[in-house]
Amino acid sequence: MPGERGGEVRVVVYQAAYDDAQLTAVREAYHRVSERLAGVPGMLGNELLRSPADPTALAVMSRWESLEAFRTWEAGSGHRQDTAPLRPFRDTRTGVPFAVYQVDAAY
Repeated sequence: MPGERGGEVRVVVYQAAYDDAQLTAVREAYHRVSERLAGVPGMLGNELLRSPADPTALAVMSRWESLEAFRTWEAGSGHRQDTAPLRPFRDTRTGVPFAVYQVDAAY
C-alpha cells in the first residue's frame, strides 16, 4: 500500500504537571533526558507533548527505528539512570506508565 512503513516504533511515556513550577521542572527534566539519550542507537528522536484539553497531562513520545532497537536500549544498564529525571513526574492517573506502538502505516 502507498505510504506504508514497517518497523518504526513510537513509545509514549505519560507525565503530569499540576502547576507552573512542576511544568518547568518537567521541561527541564525532559531536556536533561534528551541530552543523555542523544546518539542512542536506533532512536530517531523524541518530543514533549502537552494536552490542550488537560494542560496537566503531558507525554514524552520517542521514535525508534524498530521494536528491537527500543527493547535493546530498554534492557540496557543505562536505561533507568538516563530517564531518572523524568520519573518523579510520571502520570499516576493512567493505568500504565507508558505505551509502545508499532507504525502500521504512514504518509
